[in-house]
Amino acid sequence: MNKIKEVLEEKGIKQTWLAEQLGKSYNMVNGYVQNRQQPRLEVLYEIANILKIDVKELLKTNEEVYKCK
Repeated sequence: MNKIKEVLEEKGIKQTWLAEQLGKSYNMVNGYVQNRQQPRLEVLYEIANILKIDVKELLKTNEEVYKCK
């Protein structure tokens, strides 16, 4: 599970912009944002780099994951 959606909202960044920066389709990025699909580790690091944050900020902790269930 990731927190890409939360980070994008906090920074006021659109999914379309992130898709362009990654060179991926909007549908692929939307899948990441909606947690229907998880990005490969390399892509997660690339997203963190683009957003200028630590990759840890994109990951939910075990506590956050299990609290949701």
